[in-house]
Amino acid sequence: MKEQIRFYEAKLNFEIDSWDLFESMNRGDSIKVIDARSTLAFDTEHIPNAISLPHRDMSDESTNDLDKSYLYVVYCDGIGCNASTKGALNMSRLGFDVKELLGGLDWWKRDGYKTEGENGSAGIGIECGC
Repeated sequence: MKEQIRFYEAKLNFEIDSWDLFESMNRGDSIKVIDARSTLAFDTEHIPNAISLPHRDMSDESTNDLDKSYLYVVYCDGIGCNASTKGALNMSRLGFDVKELLGGLDWWKRDGYKTEGENGSAGIGIECGC
């Protein structure tokens, strides 16, 4: 039983869902969102106010201007993409506090939230059932 508790506590320490991210952003928590996909994918559509920082480009130099006092939430397309996992690992190795967005951009949109970019949408504001 204790092993299960540790497992689920760890999941909550390292992952966040779109509802919790949206609520944190609205509260003005010290949180920044990083899109770990390519710049082209970011330009097409992304979470509002996200920073484009492809996981392949994460380094001491590319993150030098980022404030390490913030929590960074890293995302990619969704469950069929592992750019967010690679990005979260890279950011962690660089000394940042990081969580991975469950379901990425796909679940963000499924939950009805606004997106920006060439194919951005106004969203529909679905309430979370969690």
